[in-house]
Amino acid sequence: MNNAHLWSLRLGFSGKQASEIKKEGIKAFLQKSFAAPLPTDEPPLINKMPKTVEEYEALKKKMSLTEESRMEARKNYDDGVIDIKTWWIEKMDTSSYPLREKLVLFWHNHFVASSNITYRNYQHNQLLRVEAFSNFRELTKKAIQTNAQIQYLDNNRNRKGNYNENLSRELLELFTLGIGNYSEQDIKNGAKGLAGLTAGDDKGHYIKAKENNEPFIYFGKTGNFKADEMVDIIFEQKNAPYLITSKILKWFIYDNPPQDLVLYYGNYLREVDYEMKPFLIKIFTEEYDKPTEGSKIKDPLVYILQIINELGYKNIDYKLVHVFLKSQNMDLYNQLNVKGWEGGKSWITAQLFMQRNLVADRLCKGRLQNNNISKSAQTEKGYELKPKLIYETHNGNTGVIESLKNRLLFATDDTLEESFKTILPYDFDPKSQGAENGVLRLFNFIVKTPEFQLI
Repeated sequence: MNNAHLWSLRLGFSGKQASEIKKEGIKAFLQKSFAAPLPTDEPPLINKMPKTVEEYEALKKKMSLTEESRMEARKNYDDGVIDIKTWWIEKMDTSSYPLREKLVLFWHNHFVASSNITYRNYQHNQLLRVEAFSNFRELTKKAIQTNAQIQYLDNNRNRKGNYNENLSRELLELFTLGIGNYSEQDIKNGAKGLAGLTAGDDKGHYIKAKENNEPFIYFGKTGNFKADEMVDIIFEQKNAPYLITSKILKWFIYDNPPQDLVLYYGNYLREVDYEMKPFLIKIFTEEYDKPTEGSKIKDPLVYILQIINELGYKNIDYKLVHVFLKSQNMDLYNQLNVKGWEGGKSWITAQLFMQRNLVADRLCKGRLQNNNISKSAQTEKGYELKPKLIYETHNGNTGVIESLKNRLLFATDDTLEESFKTILPYDFDPKSQGAENGVLRLFNFIVKTPEFQLI
């Protein structure tokens, strides 16, 4: 696999950006990614969602009426949940500069939050999109005060005299410092500073009747601190840069990031006052030329979008991608717990690997179908898939094999090479009628190898 394809997968979700990375260079590509326009208009699908507690309660009431109204209300709600997921998957797949969406997905798995009021999930997601390349400290302040985050970590129940420590704990353990860099007393006192922070129409706000207004000690400082001041104090701690640095390295490059790199890049993050753009530029430009191929297992989203784009499919029913992600334990807005997706080897258990192979077969045969839509309706909507691989037509089987390897695999051995030549023997003519079927068989074989699962 050439370096441009490798980093197109790492900074996006497929190999579509490889030619631009190769032509412009990694630093220019990053600058264009930062400068790419950011549409902020709400998509029409938002109108289907309950936006407030009152609207959600009205929906639940409708579900309690007749069987017909219950089924209709449940379907509309479930459709809205799926719509916001497929809307986001489409953005990830179709963005010309997908690094922002890749980072949104990272923040989504860092500041894990979910609400039964679907619009709150959209608000949280959109904040992460707008602030994706901003300052990590300031993003933390905003993220923990979104309605979805407050609801997910039960801070609506956190009030003076009856403290709930969930948000206070995860702010330290999972969002900023990591285990071992704070005390249980910091958690208990932090809950006092977050008491009364309650979900509102647009974002969280403090309710006077519930908030604590007495001084407390937080990391050695005494005061009546609120959320923003608490975050500022957290980021003054000496180990503040290292948890997020480790997670960034793991998300983009290394399933097991070397500790020396965590310290090296973490120190730089503190040096640039937690600004994400220079931090990302330093990591990606310095790691770009290193031999890091094979250091990371592809997540299910990269796996399926890479195959879809290699096969040349232009009109995809993204609900089917959502179904695959759900089967692979990567359901958007629905992580198993606040720790988020573990990544690494958890993506490649025996069962999940078998599911990957199954979806590869279906995609290569143009049969990734929605069982709830008739074949004729899928054809009418353009969901009938017709593979169109791009490959070298000169130099016989060798040219075809090399052109696919260059995009798909970071390394091969003699056994694998012999398998390729068994599928496409020496006398294979890539210009002959029906040659594309042989190439498709080779492609299908490659994407089911252990080597293809790595980037």
